[in-house]
Amino acid sequence: MRSLWLNTLTKQSLYRLSTKRYSTNNEPKEPVVKTKSIPGPKSIELKKQLDSVQATGTVQFFADYEKSIGNYIYDVDGNILLDVYTQISSVPLGYNHPRLFKVFNNEQNLKTLINRPALGVFPGKEWPDKLHSVLSSIAPKGLNKITTMMCGSCSNENAYKSIFIWYQNKLRGNKPLTEQEKTSCMINIPPGAPKLSILSFKGAFHGRTLGALSTTHSKYIHKLDVPSFDWPIASFPEYKYPLDENVQHNKKEDEKCLSEVQDLIQQYASKNPVAGIVVEPIQSEGGDNEASPEFFRSLQAICKKNGIALLIDEVQTGGGSTGKFWAHEHFGLDGPPDVVTFSKKLQLGGYFHNEDFLPNEPYRIFNTWMGDPGKVLLLEEVVKVIQEEKLLANVDVAGKVLKNGLLSLEKEFPHILNSTRGRGTFLAINCTNTKVRDQIIGALKLHGIQTGGCGDISIRFRPALIFQEYHANIVLDRFRKVLQSF
Repeated sequence: MRSLWLNTLTKQSLYRLSTKRYSTNNEPKEPVVKTKSIPGPKSIELKKQLDSVQATGTVQFFADYEKSIGNYIYDVDGNILLDVYTQISSVPLGYNHPRLFKVFNNEQNLKTLINRPALGVFPGKEWPDKLHSVLSSIAPKGLNKITTMMCGSCSNENAYKSIFIWYQNKLRGNKPLTEQEKTSCMINIPPGAPKLSILSFKGAFHGRTLGALSTTHSKYIHKLDVPSFDWPIASFPEYKYPLDENVQHNKKEDEKCLSEVQDLIQQYASKNPVAGIVVEPIQSEGGDNEASPEFFRSLQAICKKNGIALLIDEVQTGGGSTGKFWAHEHFGLDGPPDVVTFSKKLQLGGYFHNEDFLPNEPYRIFNTWMGDPGKVLLLEEVVKVIQEEKLLANVDVAGKVLKNGLLSLEKEFPHILNSTRGRGTFLAINCTNTKVRDQIIGALKLHGIQTGGCGDISIRFRPALIFQEYHANIVLDRFRKVLQSF
């Protein structure tokens, strides 16, 4: 089995020409771990300092971002890790990409960064052009309007509000607001504060603000002690793998879950009518749970049949790591979704939609920042690099190597691993239980590979778009060494 992967140094020499193309030629040759444990002593000391002013229960180690480069993250103790987690799937071009440094060498861009505006009321003169030339250029086909935000949670939160406003406008026939609506909303009762809902799925993660949290169902720790809305929750397909050996089972899963969606829409019609459905192309935090293109096409049909909106949450899947800029492009939908939210790799948050989801009145979807022009400048350069260096094609090539390698490891260690899945480099594999999964993630870190968990038993892989075949072989080689130790 070891012959499946060439020696790391051999692979690096073979791919030296391509590394220059993808701006990884200044990277280390391989991961280096200098401390017996991670976090090392310097990280532990910094954690003590931080603990005096901030909660630190989630901190894994302290990074040295001055030294981090390309696909490698350095920590303060001198450890060099090949990062296939990338700040929870948020780093499109790796660390300290030279093209991004140049963005703020421009004095005009630097002033844009320094003079951050309240975009809803005092946008800079460049803002309309940047929306057209940057965000409109990557918009999902058929969605010509953009509402910018700061993060994934507030993107979904405000997208839900847009859906509710759209739904109520339909019910009132786009007539002006009544005095009763204006007064009743101030004390949180209908008709101004209507009883409406967003349908979501078990295992979903859409954020941690109140509305978004009501549609999040991945881990109890996210939700405990926080009130939630009485909104419907449908089952999400639970597939068996390999997919080609479990076609009938998985088809029945689709049918069962879609039937449940329709039933819930009908059940909630009399108490909290469903205004929209929110769904991830791949449930990420919940365990990298997939559904078929047929499932998503049928879900869209259900939305159209019932006159409700379909929101596809591309906060983690958007930006290219599935091999397409938007993961829902894999599904062959009958026209665009009604709303698509984004954040992470796109540097800022927001959502794409059409004119129907623009409120008629000002200040209904609003906050102070409404995004960040400085982040759009970075995104502009990110998009140029993706296009010029054909990084989506690179994702496909590197992803095939990584996925095939994971499938081989699964066959070699069937008592530990199963259910390799995903698209592009957006991949995951299951372990036998949570304890084993957590031990493997910890051991991988001590072998120089930074990855992360999702769901109860899954390891997820979220490398940058510049991750290449030889990086995949390094990951697979060290993963195999960890598995041998089990």
